[in-house]
Amino acid sequence: MKHHNGESGLKMDGADVVETDLNLALGTPSSHDKTVADNTRGVATDDSFSNDAIDYPTSTRLLMINLSLCISIFVTALDNTIIATAIPRITDDFKSQNDIGWYGSSYLLTQASLQLLYGKFYTMTPIKCVFVSAIGIFELGSLICAVAPNSAALICGRAIAGLGAAGISSGAVIIITHSVPVQKRPMYTGLIGAMYGIASVAGPLLGGAFADKATWRWCFYINLPIGGIAVLLMLFFLKLPHRPLASGLTWRQRIAEFDLVGTIFFLPSIICLLLALQWGGTTYSWTSWRIILLLVIFAVLFIIWIIIQYWMGDAATVPSRLLMKRSIAAAAWFNFTMGSAFLVLIYYLPIWFQAVKSTSAVVSGIYNLPLILGLVLVSILIGIGVTVVGYYAPFMIAASAITSIAIGLMTTFTPGSAANKWIGYQAMAGIGIGFGLQQPLVVVQTVLPLSDVPIGTALMYFLQVLGGSIFVSVGQNIFTNKLKATLLENVPGLDPDIVLSAGATSFQHSVAPKYLPLVISAYNDAITRAFLVATLMACLTIMGSLLVEWKNVKAIKKSSENKKSQKITEKADGA
Repeated sequence: MKHHNGESGLKMDGADVVETDLNLALGTPSSHDKTVADNTRGVATDDSFSNDAIDYPTSTRLLMINLSLCISIFVTALDNTIIATAIPRITDDFKSQNDIGWYGSSYLLTQASLQLLYGKFYTMTPIKCVFVSAIGIFELGSLICAVAPNSAALICGRAIAGLGAAGISSGAVIIITHSVPVQKRPMYTGLIGAMYGIASVAGPLLGGAFADKATWRWCFYINLPIGGIAVLLMLFFLKLPHRPLASGLTWRQRIAEFDLVGTIFFLPSIICLLLALQWGGTTYSWTSWRIILLLVIFAVLFIIWIIIQYWMGDAATVPSRLLMKRSIAAAAWFNFTMGSAFLVLIYYLPIWFQAVKSTSAVVSGIYNLPLILGLVLVSILIGIGVTVVGYYAPFMIAASAITSIAIGLMTTFTPGSAANKWIGYQAMAGIGIGFGLQQPLVVVQTVLPLSDVPIGTALMYFLQVLGGSIFVSVGQNIFTNKLKATLLENVPGLDPDIVLSAGATSFQHSVAPKYLPLVISAYNDAITRAFLVATLMACLTIMGSLLVEWKNVKAIKKSSENKKSQKITEKADGA
């Protein structure tokens, strides 16, 4: 089915934001889904949910709905960062130094992979049921993590929690679309966005506090009562208008709507890639038949997935015509590499503070604040800056330069590095990342026609999370191999496996005092080698920032407003 930009399912006069928000939440190619829904499937069209047709909640009900959304987003965002400062304690309990990468990757991978599929669920089934179910899945994963008897159970719980988090993030946007008038929607969407910033600051602090004062398991127990409150508020206060769903579809047609063919090939391919990266050089040699087989399976399945995407055209999960646009391809690359650099820092900075600087988990969380606060504050200011200046490209170029230099400076950390260095370098990195992290979304909204903005936005989010999940595993592999090699070279009288099995903080109690300075130095060398991964990815962002087109956001907005005024005038004249 071919795509026609003019055949949007929503009326363009006065409902532009509705289409953007709704399809962003759905994460689906709008032209295909709307045309199919309108013509052959019996699914409600977007016109049936125009602003005039919706009875928006007010007063207490609106407050309770938004409170539910805010705390739902808060716990999922918290889960991204709260574990970082608790990882050293987890490795102490489970003796699982080799699994550090999986504690983050398992959550991020499932969260990213299921984002677009959840869009289909929100299209084909009741919104309220899907959102509450997503919270339930997230809560189940959190419970498994909290009671996990071993590292494998913890990783499994993290993966299940990621499945639920994917539905919560997209569902929050679509519920706002149905609960708030267009003119007020940016304020409420901004409130949801603020939850990510607050969680980014609170996560490391709470994780450190739980790890030091109670147990790291409270990093996951805390999600249970908060999520329970969110579910109760949603059940009692959210009342959405009835939608005539796809009741006339056969089971085969229902399954086809979820793009399961592409998903069947995509998910195993990424899992094989991550397994190869996680095991290669640690559990198995890179020349092991297991690693080679995993990489071959990844390559074959991924190529098949690409062919499927091309063959499906506009109906694909990722239509190829989007990536054929120069700015979209550049922004996609920028987002993938910048997200990778950022998440590697988030996971390895706390380990550096606790293993090398011998700080507690709480203190390491506090020491991470220059990075997080710099990122949150600058992201807000740069959002205003792009609005004032009109161009996003210079901010992307600045982000590439500042971030690359800052993370590169972090590779010079030593056990004796003074506070002015690790505070200054972190703040600089946070500023650099803040300059560029949101710009790919601005590129999507500026370059693509309105009907393509939802899938473009979903693509950017997906690549950011996928990059992080892959390169956290890469960083873990490099960290482990470097630590082993340095210990064998500099501390020949010490078995490296003793240090690795002890964990990032307990090794100081397992190693003889005469070896301790050398072991700490080896840890420092290994962690700064992981920082090199982040540095490389930050440097690679320059390819995207230089190739993106210089589009004036203000000029495009003005042109759109002129066309809109002309359309209204023509309608008035015709009347």
